[in-house]
Amino acid sequence: MTNRKSVNLALQGGGSHGAFTWGVLDYLLEDGRLDIAAVSGTSAGAMNAVVLAQGWLENGRDGAREKLGQFWRSISTENALSPAQSRFFDLFFGPRTLGGQFSSLWSDLFTRLTSPYQFNPFDFNPLLDHLEDAVDFEKVRAFDGFKLFVAATNVRTGKIQVFKGAELTADHVMASACLPTLFRAVEIDGEPYWDGGYMGNPAIFPFFYESSCTDIVIVQINPIERHTVPYSARDIQNRLDEITFNGALMGELRAIDFVVRLIDAGKLSIDDYMRPLVHRIDGGDLLRPYDAATKLDASWPLVSNFFEFGRKAGKHWLDETYDFIGRESTLDLRMAYS
Repeated sequence: MTNRKSVNLALQGGGSHGAFTWGVLDYLLEDGRLDIAAVSGTSAGAMNAVVLAQGWLENGRDGAREKLGQFWRSISTENALSPAQSRFFDLFFGPRTLGGQFSSLWSDLFTRLTSPYQFNPFDFNPLLDHLEDAVDFEKVRAFDGFKLFVAATNVRTGKIQVFKGAELTADHVMASACLPTLFRAVEIDGEPYWDGGYMGNPAIFPFFYESSCTDIVIVQINPIERHTVPYSARDIQNRLDEITFNGALMGELRAIDFVVRLIDAGKLSIDDYMRPLVHRIDGGDLLRPYDAATKLDASWPLVSNFFEFGRKAGKHWLDETYDFIGRESTLDLRMAYS
């Protein structure tokens, strides 16, 4: 039997596109050749991370696969939302009319002209109930199967805040997924937080301090490149969102490359600095046809498509990359950010 290898998983956020990550995780868990040392997640990546931990503590890999599947089915607007939740999604997300139709354009305009403190005064978030149904946070805080990190953005300071597994509650995960145009800032210990994607999508640096594993696998769902120039207001905004939510990751990759070059040049000691081996499972080609607005479409046909894309990408990546894990990076860092 093939020896297992350990990796750290870095899970990007991106709304319903996070179902791609579900598919990746489902395949990696089914394959069984990789052990997980730590998981860092942001927004939808944070939800995948805590649901993965919940399932793992219930029944190992099989439990994790089952729990992730249950969670994503539960948040699908087609078969699980209550009437009140469906009305909220339809009004502000327009799940069945995305892709340039009128109601989606109206909701874009609406959220730019008014604040969630005005149109959502009771801070209703339909994802919270599904998260709390799926995850027993008391058990997750005690979970030691692998390390957990969840990133959010501190509204007041503008800095990233990484919460560790032993302190996680539903509020921490909801803070990581808090889009400020749709939801009020999530307060934790008196500090307001927005979506972690603004400052760490996902945060990689916790691995350097908290994990002895050198291999980092980034599951990336926000396309870095597009081959056409956007002209419409909607397309311009979509592209701005993609660039914004990749910005922090690009900065971390640049810093990692800088440190690796110093280590290889003998200017930094490997005894003092980790030399990470970086890999990427990239959803870019598969997800590129879907604009940023579809991140708010939780309909089951779309979610299940993203899941299948993720399984396909996970299989391809593992088949191509497994032999290199533990030996060398398979992501060209300079190419990735330059």
